[in-house]
Amino acid sequence: ESWWQQFTGEAIVGDLTGTQLKLLPSTILSWEDFKIKYPDGKVLSRNTGYLRDYGTNPYPGYDNINQFPFLFDGQVDDRYLPMTRVLGVEVGGVSKAFAYDQLVENKVFNDRLGEEGIVVFWKAGTNSAVDTSSIAEGRDVGTTGVFLRKVSDQQLTFTANKDGTFEDNETGSTWDILGSAIAGSMQGENLMALAHYDTFWFVWAAFIPEGRGLD
Repeated sequence: ESWWQQFTGEAIVGDLTGTQLKLLPSTILSWEDFKIKYPDGKVLSRNTGYLRDYGTNPYPGYDNINQFPFLFDGQVDDRYLPMTRVLGVEVGGVSKAFAYDQLVENKVFNDRLGEEGIVVFWKAGTNSAVDTSSIAEGRDVGTTGVFLRKVSDQQLTFTANKDGTFEDNETGSTWDILGSAIAGSMQGENLMALAHYDTFWFVWAAFIPEGRGLD
C-alpha cells in the first residue's frame, strides 16, 4: 500500500518509501508513424467498459503558452513560461530540459550529458492531446526521441532531413524518429533509446529543480 509519485516513479509514502522504479523509454508517436513502424502492433480497444469518449480532451486549451497551470500552486522557475513544452532527460545524474520551440527550429541536437554523448530528435506530425476538445484536431506539437549517439564504439553526429528523417555525418546513414537506421551502411542498427519526459516547464522545474535549461 505504498504511494508512488507518477512523474518520478518513486515511492513517497509507505513501507517502500525511497524505492525507485526503473524508467523505461517511451515515445508519444503519431498513429501514422506507429502504423509504419509496427504494422502488426496491437491497439488498445475503445471498448474499455466505461462510457467515455477517449478521443476528447476535457481540458481544452490547457497547453496554451500564455496560461498559468490551473491545478498547480507551487513556485514557478521563471527561466521559461510555466506552460512551455519541454523535453527533459537525465543521464548519469545530469539533467537537462530542451524547450520545444528550440527543437522545432533545429529538429536535432547533438549534446553531451556527463560522460555520455546524446542526440535529441524532433519530427512534426503528432497532435497535442490537450489543445482542442477534439484530440484529432489538436495542433501539431511533433514527436521527440532521445538516444545515445554511440553505435559499436563509433560516436555519431546527426543532422535533420526535410522528410522527418535524420542523417549521421560519419556514415551518411538515414535514421527514423525511433532511432532505427533505415538506409545506408548502418541499416538495421538501432540507437539506444533513453527515458525522457515530454512535459511542461512548470512540471520539470518542480520535480527536477536542479535540471538545467537549454544553453
